[in-house]
Amino acid sequence: MKRKRIIYGSLAIVVAVLLLIVYYFYLGSTAPVGQQPLVRLDKTNIDSLKKSFNESADSVRVIVMLSPT
Repeated sequence: MKRKRIIYGSLAIVVAVLLLIVYYFYLGSTAPVGQQPLVRLDKTNIDSLKKSFNESADSVRVIVMLSPT
């Protein structure tokens, strides 16, 4: 009886972690209404960021780059 409880508990934890990973990477990237959609920066779209940044020279601009390392 105790062994089944441990197996089901472990399985529930693994499923919960997998669901959180799926949510974080695929479902959690939405922006509020009225805000431009979120963008993941990479080598292909960095020029677009530079252009948008330089076009708004008369307003306050802030770029925050976070790294987990």
